[in-house]
Order: sequence, then C-alpha cells, then structure tokens
Amino acid sequence: MKLYSYVMISDTGFAPNPNDDFCTLACCKPKIRRVASIGDWVIGTGSKSTVGNNKLIYAMKITEKMDFDSYYNDIRFKNRIDNIYFKNKGEWFQKPNQYHHEQDIDHDLSGEYVLISDYFYYFGEKAIEIPERFKEVIKIGPGHKSNFSEDLITDFLVWLKEKYNPGKMSNPYELEVKSKICGFE
Repeated sequence: MKLYSYVMISDTGFAPNPNDDFCTLACCKPKIRRVASIGDWVIGTGSKSTVGNNKLIYAMKITEKMDFDSYYNDIRFKNRIDNIYFKNKGEWFQKPNQYHHEQDIDHDLSGEYVLISDYFYYFGEKAIEIPERFKEVIKIGPGHKSNFSEDLITDFLVWLKEKYNPGKMSNPYELEVKSKICGFE
C-alpha cells in the first residue's frame, strides 16, 4: 500500500469530485493516476490559496481504477462533473464544461486512468489540521510525494479512521472556478 500526497491550489469539487457516494480523481495529477493501484491512498492538502497549509482537504482509498472510456460509459458516473472525456470513432473528445478546456485534454488523458473511491474522507472548506506527528505526509510545492514508510502510512490512517467518519463532511472550499484548477504537477 502506498500513500500519494499533493498540494491542492484549488478545491471546486471537480478534482477531486466527492459527490454521490464516490470520490473520483479523473482529471489533474496524471502521474498519480497512472501509477497508483487499488488499495493505495491519495491525499490532497491545503495551500495558502485554499484552506491553508498543513490541512487535509481529502483522503481517498482507491477502490476502483478504470480507463476514461469505461468511466464515461459507466452508468454510475454518467452525470458527474468530472466525466468529460469520451471517444468517438477512436478519437478523444471533451464535453463542454466550466473546469477544463481543450488545451487540458493531453494533460488529463496522459494519466490514462480515473481513480475511484467508495471509501473516502472529504473535508473541503472544513479541512482539518494535520497533527504535528504526521507533517511528513504534507507535500510542499509542485508534484506529489509517495516515499512514506509503511509505519507512517498505517499510523496516519489509524488516526484518520479513529477520529473521523468516512464520507463527505462539507462543501468544497471554493465553488467558483478559477482559471487554472489543477495547479502543481
């Protein structure tokens, strides 16, 4: 089991999308989406442009991983705001949306997969402070971090599970879309 951590410079409910009993990461963070496996965890932490540093916006255990075409055609995800990529006669297209534009297609599709969770913690605008003993899980700056010891991952998840109930606790920090929502890669 691995833990992938990254900084969220935007939290609109698009990436990740914590609605309808699922948390999905379909766009942004292509490197994580390409290499993460079922059973791994992904966490997004705050930044000065969102809820503040050292805060946990969400944590999701990957329970499914599927390609974009399968995601697009899966009835469970048909109306999700992040379900924007589909194939037509072998060519990729993007549904019109307020979050990503045509110039984002290559970036998003380079991740190859959509990460899906039915076991997640989404705090959004009520992001929680990460205790000092777990500050190591916080990624600072671009990219992501995943070189954590198994003990740290286990202790962090035990803390999270003992202190909070899974699910969506609040709305995203910002419901208004900014010009660039993915931020760091």
